[in-house]
Amino acid sequence: MDRFDPQRRRMAIGIALLAGYVDATGFLQVDGYYVSFMTGNTTLLALDIVSAGRRVLVPALLIAGFVAGVALGTWLGDLRDVGRKRRVLSSVIALLVGAATARGLGWQEVSLGCLVLAMGALNTTLSGNRRNPVGLTYMTGALVRVGQAIGDRISGMRPGGWSPFMLLWLALLAGALLGGLVAMHLPSASLWLGVAYAAGLLGWSEIMARQARA
Repeated sequence: MDRFDPQRRRMAIGIALLAGYVDATGFLQVDGYYVSFMTGNTTLLALDIVSAGRRVLVPALLIAGFVAGVALGTWLGDLRDVGRKRRVLSSVIALLVGAATARGLGWQEVSLGCLVLAMGALNTTLSGNRRNPVGLTYMTGALVRVGQAIGDRISGMRPGGWSPFMLLWLALLAGALLGGLVAMHLPSASLWLGVAYAAGLLGWSEIMARQARA
């Protein structure tokens, strides 16, 4: 986030909101596992292994799917020097459409596969920099930065720029709250609303691209 200009920071916050929304709907769909929070799935995988859980393949496949989604987004983003956000967000929209369609048809495994691929790819929307990737669907790093700023304040040092990281976390929280509410009250429409929001992000990215070329 530190290296992003204000417009890209706002885009990152908008993406985090989508991630929270989709993760909440996916969490309810898969009954306790995540489609974007792989740290949680890793812990659940370990617990399933030691307890000989019958669902051990669920977190394992979700983690593998997330990595595959990141690989897909990275490949699409690097195809050309321009248009990264368009290509990655278009793939995310296509996968969300696939997830929503599959859920409507009762194909839960296909729907979850599309969701986890979409969330993996979503992380690469703004990450052309390999050395300092920005996690947009998980907030541990963002909360670490906020905690570091608090520690600096206590020790009398001037804290670094922590507010963008706090906003990133709040966006994920807001998206998860919204996703949970919609999924519980309008389950058939929840993913389609995610598709519409992702399409809005794509439109916003196109405006950013035109402004950059102007």
